[in-house]
Amino acid sequence: MNKLAALALAASLALAATAQAAGYQAPRNGFGQPDLQGVWTNASLTSLQRPAMFKTLTLTEAQAAALEKRRAAARAQADKPTDPNSGAPPSGADPGGYNASWTDPGVSLGRIGGQVRTSWIVEPTDGQLPYSTAGKAAYVEALRKARNSWDGPENRPLGERCILGFGSTAGPPMLNVLYNNNYQIVQSKDSVAILVEMNHDVRIVRLTDKRHLPGHMRPWMGDSVGWWEGDTLVVETTNFNPGESLRPYFSNSILLSPNAKVTERFTRVSPTQILYRFEVDDPATYGQVWKAEMPLNAAKGPVYEYACHEGNYALPGILAGARKADREGRKIEEVDISGG
Repeated sequence: MNKLAALALAASLALAATAQAAGYQAPRNGFGQPDLQGVWTNASLTSLQRPAMFKTLTLTEAQAAALEKRRAAARAQADKPTDPNSGAPPSGADPGGYNASWTDPGVSLGRIGGQVRTSWIVEPTDGQLPYSTAGKAAYVEALRKARNSWDGPENRPLGERCILGFGSTAGPPMLNVLYNNNYQIVQSKDSVAILVEMNHDVRIVRLTDKRHLPGHMRPWMGDSVGWWEGDTLVVETTNFNPGESLRPYFSNSILLSPNAKVTERFTRVSPTQILYRFEVDDPATYGQVWKAEMPLNAAKGPVYEYACHEGNYALPGILAGARKADREGRKIEEVDISGG
């Protein structure tokens, strides 16, 4: 698609979002701000990047219904009780991770302004992350380290260490994963708090001014400042911690350099939906600014505590296995955390 066509598509998407919000007035809180408070979810069969099976950003409702039906059937099959007579898996084979009953990725594709979406990414129009040559090399190297670093907990992925949720659930940008896709928004006059169900992370957005922290201060989830543009909350985040650059989640893993800038826009477009749009400006990693949008749909609360460390034996087990392999002089097998 040429540049002119891409601009036309972006304009049409913006008009569709505007049309959805037309005639709807978001309720106000006690401070006169548009009220975004509540529990919201981005659980969906739609993901950040467009799968190869889809050639367009949107599908018809008939196409979406057929796909959702297939996914539901596959889910039901995977959720059947294990056959007690099947025996143990072959020696050395992967016994699997979560039983399907523990996962909750969503049951339908995302819908924005009446359009069924095949990816959250809208620019580039192919729905793929636009890595530069250097950025792709950095991404591959970061994945290599995550797959092969067994010396201690410091080099293991953050989700494994219960510091942030896996993938980019904590954000920004906030992306859907296999389960625990809920967010609770709480507003005050001077700040907005976003509680992330996955690993109970809380991001505080300051509304008092637009000045970021000094460059040497780089908290988890970066430094977020926000302001209101009409009924839209705009949040700009910089100062990312280098430790969260790689956000591994199968084929939708992403890499953000510490100097990336993420700009998010939250607009309540109906009583049951927030339109969440974001763009990533990271010249060290990507060849262009990339943009995406997704629905945050109202969810029944409350959000329960995600006690990641409680009864979690994964990390000590991983490191103990690595030490045993060291003693036996064996090379540890790579673990593919990218899915692609």
